[in-house]
Amino acid sequence: MRALIAAVSVLALAAACDPGKPAPIAPGADAYTQLQTRLQDAKAGDVIELAEGTFNFTEGLSLDVDNVTFRGAGIDKTIISFKEQKGAGEGLLVTSDGVTLTGFTMQDTKGDGIKSKGADNITYRDLKVIWTGGPLPTNGAYGVYPVESENVLVDGVTVSGASDAGIYVGQSKNIIVRNSRAEFNVAGIEIENSMNADVHDNVATKNAGGILVFDLPDLPVMGGHSTRIFNNEIVQNDTQNFAPPGNIVAGVPTGTGVLLMANRNVHVFNNKFDQNKTAHVMVVAYSEAFDDANYNPLPRDFVIRDNEYGAGGNDPQGRLSPLAPALGGSLPPIVWDGVTSYGGKTEDVRIVVREKPEVGFISLGLGQTPPDLTKANPSMTRQPDVQIEEPAAVVLEHDKPAPKGT
Repeated sequence: MRALIAAVSVLALAAACDPGKPAPIAPGADAYTQLQTRLQDAKAGDVIELAEGTFNFTEGLSLDVDNVTFRGAGIDKTIISFKEQKGAGEGLLVTSDGVTLTGFTMQDTKGDGIKSKGADNITYRDLKVIWTGGPLPTNGAYGVYPVESENVLVDGVTVSGASDAGIYVGQSKNIIVRNSRAEFNVAGIEIENSMNADVHDNVATKNAGGILVFDLPDLPVMGGHSTRIFNNEIVQNDTQNFAPPGNIVAGVPTGTGVLLMANRNVHVFNNKFDQNKTAHVMVVAYSEAFDDANYNPLPRDFVIRDNEYGAGGNDPQGRLSPLAPALGGSLPPIVWDGVTSYGGKTEDVRIVVREKPEVGFISLGLGQTPPDLTKANPSMTRQPDVQIEEPAAVVLEHDKPAPKGT
């Protein structure tokens, strides 16, 4: 028996000290070259590791090999700083499928923090992206930025300081964003021109706007639909909007909890709202001129139900601020612009508010887009409560717990 135990111990030690497995890359003058070489030469199934410590890089990284894991020693243990980055690109660009990014902090990229494009079955897990100088318009636009992808998992990610959106998923399908924190960004979490998204168990705080669901014209993928926003804490979104002029999110009023625009079949439920000074939930049509004949600027088939509402709406910002005095100085928790027509077309948009009677609601009665706020016809009457089928839960085949010890 002793001989057997000894043999097993030797085998375990040999596995732990596998001479064929490269050691984690340590900080140093040649760390960038080592890392980019491993990323470039990787093969499917490889795990590329960074040791604990701070890495100072002046150039961005890229990965285009499928089924690779890029792993650090943990958030705030492995720190990749781009404070002296020479170009204006992202810190890391991924263009391959089946990639897992986990266990590191990325700081002060000149452009986006981590971007993946056309990268299906990607996992962002246990990461932080931060601009250490605080919220500035010169910061990169996006913290984590998966776009044009299927099967996207964002889990346990913190982003702070993005001049557009902290956690952004765009033109994608089958998305989970959970257990994450977005703070001091213009938009905390944004789902744009995407289908089938679950956004849950996140904290969105100290942003200009907490969680946004958009659909925009003139993009390769349009017709966003089927998003569920639930079990989130959406509080104190009071950072002054610092987006560069001309950016679409520059129009997000500071103090917005959830902003829903020109999308279809969005359900907002079981969230906690508090201290969002413009409004907790805003439902609006796209208000800019557009030429895209395939674009529908109206919000359709939205359900807002069973949320918890604290103080808010007491200091409306942006275009809504002139309305507050006429409404007693504040806006109710749920604000709909009341737009139901565009380009001569009128639709039954079905905005269902299934909250307790004491939860305030207002339709501004603007009628058509582009809206004219001087012609607002406010009403506190909710639309009829009709049944709108809730999207099915998003299930991702690659959504599996990380192995123990990783």
